[in-house]
Amino acid sequence: MKQIFRILSVIFTASLLMVSCVPDNELIFPDDETEKPGDKDDDEDSPQTNPDYPDTSWATGELDWVFDMNELPEIRITVSEEQWNALLEEYDRNSNTAAYIHCDAEFKSKGETHNFIDAGLRLRGNTSRRRPEGNGGEMHKRDNADWHHCHFMLNLRKYQKDDAHELHNIRKLHLKWHKDDRAYCRELYCYDLFRRFGIWTAAYSSYCRLWIHVEGDKEPAYYGVYAMLEAIDDNFVKRRKELFGDHDHNLWRCRWGATLNYNDIKGAWISIDDDTGNDYVYELKSNTDNFEAAKEQLYEFSKNLTQLEGQEFHDWIAKVCDVRLLLRTYAVNVVVGMWDDYWNNCNNYYIYFNSSDKENYKFFFIPYDYDNTLGTSNNCGVQSDSGRQNPLEWGDTGKNPLIGKILRYEDYRKIYVEALNELCDPAKGLFHYEASIARIKGWHNMIHNYVDNDTEEDCEIKDRPASWGNIYDYRILDAESSMNFFKVKAQSIPKN
Repeated sequence: MKQIFRILSVIFTASLLMVSCVPDNELIFPDDETEKPGDKDDDEDSPQTNPDYPDTSWATGELDWVFDMNELPEIRITVSEEQWNALLEEYDRNSNTAAYIHCDAEFKSKGETHNFIDAGLRLRGNTSRRRPEGNGGEMHKRDNADWHHCHFMLNLRKYQKDDAHELHNIRKLHLKWHKDDRAYCRELYCYDLFRRFGIWTAAYSSYCRLWIHVEGDKEPAYYGVYAMLEAIDDNFVKRRKELFGDHDHNLWRCRWGATLNYNDIKGAWISIDDDTGNDYVYELKSNTDNFEAAKEQLYEFSKNLTQLEGQEFHDWIAKVCDVRLLLRTYAVNVVVGMWDDYWNNCNNYYIYFNSSDKENYKFFFIPYDYDNTLGTSNNCGVQSDSGRQNPLEWGDTGKNPLIGKILRYEDYRKIYVEALNELCDPAKGLFHYEASIARIKGWHNMIHNYVDNDTEEDCEIKDRPASWGNIYDYRILDAESSMNFFKVKAQSIPKN
């Protein structure tokens, strides 16, 4: 039974109202008077207008139009009953299936409507992958379906390879439900922070509303408010080709166990993306015809990373990597409390080599998957508290050498520490608690009327970390709480 809430008629400006219909007063409605993310003051601090941020004009007209945190696009997917049942059968056969089904899609935003006939839809997720309807073995129940939140990939060009099957040059949309994030903001906050901090290697993202209509049903199923993310693939690289330096080379997805340590990399599960749904530790996503050469390059990189020392390592890493970009990327990773990452848990990242030459290339780290952040902490790796963990000792450098080894050098460590302090500087309006709370409240003000959905799951916005986390007291919207994550994290940052 879905709950129906009333917005109280009298609310205090610039505060969050904690509705007292549950024992811990955890339901949240944002103030109607809260500034929206696109209001004047916020625009003045945006990456596009503030000269302190790197130029992002390269994304204007494409990424900025599709992934706009000030908008709430509507996505309606239509699927035949036969195709929907095929998706359910595929999940029952292999819950990691990467199989696509045929669908039609409609995208509405900013007064524009884009229709895509014969697009592709598949399930996504690792531990979060779910059956979108019913239980195992059950087929679609017309007009009586038991819908479930799950992650989807909408591939507009899966079956029709033409410009009509692109959305402002975007071919794929990763649609994620807010799993374990009752605050409906964690992953989007992180990607937005990357963007504000000028980390151009991070994916773009925004909110959307999602409907799925199985033909024959009287009404489409409303899946609610989703996160919409830019897919990291060869087109992700191509859109940034001038920044990467080239776009035809080796993009790897790196999952749990991807230490980049030469002592174990040759024993790791390494393969091309073969559409089997297998969770390869290192999976080559592009330039797959040259897999063996790409693998040898990966081996050579990990060998140098692991074995070089002293000035030789210092100079080599500067030659093959934009160290400043890498360390500023990792500063964001650490302030948001991303423990399920490379350094602590050898997980959740992409890397790109902008040349296929075994020794002459530039290496880029691409951050990925930020739902377990902002106070969703866990006993993992060397960590037990993602808010208080020392940013200079975020993970086991002996196991996962990339970041910790770079930070042994004073000039590199200075870049990292300065970035951490810049993020927490109140004047910058980035990770500081006042600016962060204001942004999140603005997004909540935009979405809170739309989170109630036909899955009857995640129908309330609550200021709580994931229930399975090891520290349940962290808050992100209560500025007065001693456990406000933004404040606690800022206290852990070493001074310049």
